[in-house]
Parts: sequence; structure tokens; C-alpha cells
Amino acid sequence: MPQRQAVEEAIAESTLRLLRAGGPRSVTVEAVTADSGVAKTTIYRRHRDRRDMLSAALSRLTSTEPLSTQADAPQRLRWTIRHAIATVNEGIGFGGLASLLNEEDPEFSALFRKILVAQRKKLVRVIDDGRADGTFRADVDAETLIDAMVGAYIAERARKGGVGPDCEDRIFALLWPAVKP
Repeated sequence: MPQRQAVEEAIAESTLRLLRAGGPRSVTVEAVTADSGVAKTTIYRRHRDRRDMLSAALSRLTSTEPLSTQADAPQRLRWTIRHAIATVNEGIGFGGLASLLNEEDPEFSALFRKILVAQRKKLVRVIDDGRADGTFRADVDAETLIDAMVGAYIAERARKGGVGPDCEDRIFALLWPAVKP
């Protein structure tokens, strides 16, 4: 069983690496074979086609580390920023994002939007819990707050060609005054 897990991990990581770099069109069984070293026949035993391979890899994005029940409001906001950014940075990457924005591969776009909804529910829940217990302002719109986090990250990449290591700290500094009660 551990070897099967290692093969699945290799396929998923290769799929995500190719997606991040070149978008969904760069993810083919042949490309994953070349990148991962996993035989084409082994991949086809586990995945019926590239869509299934992408779906399996992308489903890992909804697995986020749980937020500590002891987290205070600033820790909740930092956790949300980190996970909102990770959906792009460690998830679909800028290659996948570009494809999503221009609808280059409608099948991928529909698949990723479905997964994105599940991911965002977890982030929205953290913000809504903060609103409910008074650690965040009651009028904070969770969806817009998450959009601002991701948007700031994407804008910095577009503007500078990269993202500074202190990006999460700067996003926190910008948003904390807007959400604290």
C-alpha cells in the first residue's frame, strides 16, 4: 500500500507542477510520465484520462491544515491569507490561473471552479466564525475579503514578475485594520 501511495503522490505532484508552469493543456499522460517517471500504463491503471488525473490532483487542494481552536483573530486572518494564496501558488499556479481567466480549457475551468467552491467554503467559515464570536467586524464580507487577498497576490506577481517573501505580511497589514472590531 505505501508504494501505491507513493505512485499516486508522484502522479499528483507532477500533474500540479505541469499545471502551474504551463496550464492545463501542458498536462498530458505523456508529459506526466516524462516528468514523474511513472509508466504510462501505471497512470492509465489509476486514471482513465487527463481529466481524471487533473481532478485527482486538484482535489488535494481542498485539504488544508486545520486552524487551531485556540487561534486569536490575527492568527485567523493570517491563516486565511496563507490558504487563499496557496490555492494559486501551490495549487493551480499562474499557468492554471491564466487558463482559468481566458477560458482556454473550459473543461478544466469548470472542474477547478467546482473545487474552488469547496476550498473557499473552509476559508469563509473561518471568517464567519470570527464575525460570529466578535473577533472580526460583523459587517465583513468574507467572499470579498478572500478576493482581496488573492487579488493582491496576483497583482503583485503581474506588476513585478514575482512575489516578495513578505507579501503575506503586507496583505495582513493592509487587511487587519479593516476586519478588527
